[in-house]
Amino acid sequence: MNGTSLERKVAVVTGAAGDIGTAVTRKFLAEGARVVMVDINEDKARAAMQTLDVEADSCAVEICDISDRDKAHAAIDAAAIRFGAVDILVNGAAALTPGATIAELDPEDWRQAIDVNLSGTIWMSQAAIKKMRPQGGGVIIHIASQLGQVGAPNRAAYGATKAALIQLARAMAVDHAAEGIRVVSLSPGAILTSRLEKRYGGAQNVIDELGHKYPIGRLGTPDDVAQSAAFIASDAAAFMTGADVLIDGGYTAS
Repeated sequence: MNGTSLERKVAVVTGAAGDIGTAVTRKFLAEGARVVMVDINEDKARAAMQTLDVEADSCAVEICDISDRDKAHAAIDAAAIRFGAVDILVNGAAALTPGATIAELDPEDWRQAIDVNLSGTIWMSQAAIKKMRPQGGGVIIHIASQLGQVGAPNRAAYGATKAALIQLARAMAVDHAAEGIRVVSLSPGAILTSRLEKRYGGAQNVIDELGHKYPIGRLGTPDDVAQSAAFIASDAAAFMTGADVLIDGGYTAS
């Protein structure tokens, strides 16, 4: 068994129908985990699962609006019933927040950003911790962002919620270390996803607009995020908790 193996682990991934969530699911399955893909969009979630070409006994879909505390708790309960445990939680779901300054921010957009990005993460984590405690521990990963570390025009609402996730991971890590629960935030830079392509009007536009800002010479991929998430979730990262792991191609260093 290699150091990053997730053999016999049970993982729950939120926002699993998205490009990053699907990549994380694929990587976790490849490392031997069983995965419950949680998403609000049933059609997209089941379509994403079909692209994985896996057996039903290793992967399942759970449809859930994580901003609803009762539904979030029910999703974790369903994962534990299906596979017998919850060892890993990846909080990857994020609201699609239109670009705006605070002066122009629509109240509904702000409410959704808070409800999904922050409150949804809290409700899922709350439920997962209740499963992890009697098991002797687990790993929780919050997918934050480089925009939780630096500012960007018209991204105040998104950046504020992602910065909150970084601090939430620190606080949770301190609160639950003695219970064997590790909590880490993972902060990607610009990742070439369908959501980012839609925001900029195509992949080439994303590359032209953002690519030159990354010293490493390219944008990130969903697989870059998945590789880092698998490492954090594994025993190879057993001494890591409370950290924010930046995978931003050198953006914040330049």
